[in-house]
Amino acid sequence: MGHEQVILRVDDVTKQFDQPPPAVANVSLNLIQGDLLGLLGPSGCGKTTLLRLIAGFERPQSGRVEIAGKTVAGAHWIPPEQRSVGMVFQDYALFPHLTVGDNVAFGLRSSHKKRSDRVDQLIELVGLAGLEKRYPHELSGGQQQRVALARALAPEPALILLDEPLSNLDVQVRLRLREELREILKVTGISGVFVTHDQEEALAIADQVAVMRQGKIEQLGTPEEIYTHPQTRFVAEFVTRANFLPAKRRGHLWETEIGCFTARKETEQGETGDLMIREEDLILQPADSAPVIIHTRRFLGREYRYCLHTASGKRLHARTSAEVVLPVGTRVELAVAEQAIRFFPTNAVSENLVMNSVGSH
Repeated sequence: MGHEQVILRVDDVTKQFDQPPPAVANVSLNLIQGDLLGLLGPSGCGKTTLLRLIAGFERPQSGRVEIAGKTVAGAHWIPPEQRSVGMVFQDYALFPHLTVGDNVAFGLRSSHKKRSDRVDQLIELVGLAGLEKRYPHELSGGQQQRVALARALAPEPALILLDEPLSNLDVQVRLRLREELREILKVTGISGVFVTHDQEEALAIADQVAVMRQGKIEQLGTPEEIYTHPQTRFVAEFVTRANFLPAKRRGHLWETEIGCFTARKETEQGETGDLMIREEDLILQPADSAPVIIHTRRFLGREYRYCLHTASGKRLHARTSAEVVLPVGTRVELAVAEQAIRFFPTNAVSENLVMNSVGSH
């Protein structure tokens, strides 16, 4: 593509409420036109505050925010309604006394010449054709959230902001809407930023994921980068559901209580620490004298998830394809595809890793 346009620029933004630490601390990021950015992290990490700073519901103490080439916070302050952003909240926030059609039309100026065409087009896009005359209370939660999405998209904002948009929905609806949400935004070509605490949701919807912790971005990258190359232990734990196994270096080997693994050359720093092994990268081989025992087995449809106990009482988890069926109580040796091992030193200073990925786009 080469000439990609930045639709959102957040530059060194800090927001401090009454007591320290700041809710958002020196955050910088760029979003390319047409991309979806997921802000992912545990509750209280600053992701909703960052979204509100972009929307204009909060003012930053320092730094600037630029939307579609226009400074909206920093040198100038532009209120939310003049920022060309659409908002979708987790509780839909529809007008109860207005029909679906009127809710969607609400954001359009009455002078909008093709107003009714635009409304029909959006209602169709979000899969609600035929329900224009219904009222919100006559709709399911998933349908109400679609109306909220159509209403936010109607004025063709530069940016759409979604705050945990799927968290109030039942699991089945959430999974279906997750796929559709991405498709709808891609069809309209409108860039989006959405907040979630659900790593699977972030990985499934976003083009870029910013993992936040304590007001800062720990890592920013594609879902694949975040999942396969977590740069800090926090990201590894929060996103990948990995095992962490204490290890000591002996020459070219990592020594652990379940056996030895080859140490890759580039992990020179640190002699002791934890090996990160994803659940799907553990290979189970039954062996009578092995020190690890299968404690539980769960069937998850296409795969099994095993909980293993080591001699020291540590728990490890492994996922295998549904063909690998081992009974509870089986003793197993554990092997790992070696490129799948990451090492995190005990006293890891993760700070130096954090900045590498931010804005490297």
